[in-house]
Amino acid sequence: MRLSRNSAQRREMPHRHLSRREKDKVGRKHRSSGSHISVERQVSTSDEVVNKTLNRLYILGNQRFALLPFNYHFKCWLMSLRNVLSEFESSPAIRVDDQFVEECSRVLSDIELKLEESRLKEISGDRVLRNLSDVKRLLELTEEEYAVKSKEFVNRRNHEVENQSNKVEVIRKELADIARMKTGFFAGVSKKVKAQRQLETTGRLMSAENELVETTKSFIVEQEGLRDEYAIRKQLILEKIREHEKEVDRLEAESQADASIEARRSACEALVTAVNDLIRRSAAVVGN
Repeated sequence: MRLSRNSAQRREMPHRHLSRREKDKVGRKHRSSGSHISVERQVSTSDEVVNKTLNRLYILGNQRFALLPFNYHFKCWLMSLRNVLSEFESSPAIRVDDQFVEECSRVLSDIELKLEESRLKEISGDRVLRNLSDVKRLLELTEEEYAVKSKEFVNRRNHEVENQSNKVEVIRKELADIARMKTGFFAGVSKKVKAQRQLETTGRLMSAENELVETTKSFIVEQEGLRDEYAIRKQLILEKIREHEKEVDRLEAESQADASIEARRSACEALVTAVNDLIRRSAAVVGN
């Protein structure tokens, strides 16, 4: 019963309000405790830093670029690699030495050079594709030009031949009219005049016919020259197209997969070795 009354009395005791100074003191105590816990959580051990670094290097070393052009990914990959090394070197749990810095610098220089070579190779492939496209376009322009010239030639030939053919027909009709002319005193035309006219008209007819034949021959020669010029130009362009197509096929066969994967993997493996060697050297120093 005494215990029950004491318990009841404790429950009935009014709650004492803390003063402002006491509240501030309690708050500082909690903040100090929370800050201490946060700092303890943020500070990583050397093993954690090393494992994290090695894992990230492994991921970067096995990263594959699936989409062309591959060189678009090189800059981002190098930045990620540098960030991994920077975070490792700046960790309070790690103390790097000159040998580690030199090895990392050498590996980074080597991989930058190899990635630049890969980039230039891809650019060369792009240039070959542009050259192929340009040559194909040149072939189209050559064919269009030949078609225009051929049409102009045919129109000019037909017009010239038609004019000369009409001239021949007019002279032939004139000669036929002369042949139907009547001669005699009452006709007003003597046989001698008729014969003279026939002779002159026949001469003009022969001249017109010869001119028509020569014109036709000259057009045949001109057409053959136009065809030969087009054939030669087309053949040269087709040879260039075949050369570029062979080069494109070769480059496409080589670029089916990212050629930089081996160089990037080797670089990350070298950095993994450098990290492990640094840890062994540090352990040896501590042991001594």
